[in-house]
Amino acid sequence: MVTVDLLLLIGGLAVLDMLSPATIGVTVYLLLNEKEKRTSRIFIYLVTVAGFYFIVGVSLMLGISTLLESVSNIFQNQTISWTIFLIGAILFIASFYVPQKKNADLPTPKSKRLISFIILGLSTSLIEVGTAFPYFAAISILSTTNLSSMEWVSILAGYNLIMVLPPLLLYFIYLLFGRWMDKPLKNLRESLVKNSGSALSWIMCIVGIILIFNSLDYL
Repeated sequence: MVTVDLLLLIGGLAVLDMLSPATIGVTVYLLLNEKEKRTSRIFIYLVTVAGFYFIVGVSLMLGISTLLESVSNIFQNQTISWTIFLIGAILFIASFYVPQKKNADLPTPKSKRLISFIILGLSTSLIEVGTAFPYFAAISILSTTNLSSMEWVSILAGYNLIMVLPPLLLYFIYLLFGRWMDKPLKNLRESLVKNSGSALSWIMCIVGIILIFNSLDYL
């Protein structure tokens, strides 16, 4: 059963994933550099990113469910809780040792063809999926609940919609203010490039704490 506490927890993790430097940075680049077909290219890029993460999430949930069913007689929920606790502890400790990247390059389209923006979305997703700690934490939490397929699929869809809200918001603000936004967007992109390591560190720390406290009651 979907509870308010569960939605707030998953929603909080989705808000953390909104801070993705690559997705926001690429959207800013497209706003500043794409003059023709800007809208279609940005939406193709964002749909590709959200679609990729949604497919990964569904695949992991199906895989975890199958795994839990096959080993249900060997492992108990306490084992799963300890695993989540240890993952949270590792993320929390590792967050203090994340190297601070400076002037890191963000992905950019290789051509003006629409397929390039799909490839751009896939490359951004592949770069960030290994460090999508809030998303994996959300999937870990969902896997320990007794939700129906329709319920957790809906939650994952909502999660991915929240994840791409900042780029969408930037797009609509740009539509309203046009060239007035050029300088703020350039400053934002430079800040994202310089502080990507710091953002990752904070995300790892917060996700680690959430996983630790979420598993304590079941140890």
